[in-house]
Amino acid sequence: MIKDSPNPLSDSQPTDQIFTILTNLNSETLLANASQDLASVALAGQLAFDVDGPLRDAVLGIHRMVEGIQLMVDRVLDLHEVSAATAN
Repeated sequence: MIKDSPNPLSDSQPTDQIFTILTNLNSETLLANASQDLASVALAGQLAFDVDGPLRDAVLGIHRMVEGIQLMVDRVLDLHEVSAATAN
């Protein structure tokens, strides 16, 4: 039998989501982690070579979207590094 969590939800915690983001994380930390996660998801490109037909097209489409998102996140990180360097 699975027991309930010893830490019941408070009124401030949403009850309809599994994952949350710590509120004290800065944007650079969040973007760096998003970039790493996107790089992991980009492995879908390798999967595309293992399947054929419409499924391959779908996997390649997902892979291309993830690559675009990765480029945008990396660009924001680059801009953040430049602005931090010029501020010092």
